[in-house]
Amino acid sequence: MDRIARIKEFLKSSPNDSFLKHALALEYIKLGDDAGARQLFEELLAYEPGYVGSYYHLGRLLERAGLPKEAIPVYEKGMEMAKAANDRHAYNELQAALDDLI
Repeated sequence: MDRIARIKEFLKSSPNDSFLKHALALEYIKLGDDAGARQLFEELLAYEPGYVGSYYHLGRLLERAGLPKEAIPVYEKGMEMAKAANDRHAYNELQAALDDLI
């Protein structure tokens, strides 16, 4: 069974597991399925806005899709959530991504 199939199988019993959704979105990115990855990241962040790591990947995905204006608020929201969680590393990564973009 491939990674995507295994993750989907786990998601059947834990459909709101943010780690699994994040992992599946990353697998979709590897396959070039940015639309599928975007949907998962957006679902995940709507359900658990404090899942800081997904903001970076969603922002990068939006940049690759030629949507920099949509990436900016994603990075900003991620920075806000990282600051609230006192996650300096994530905050700095998001800040660097935003600085590179603008």
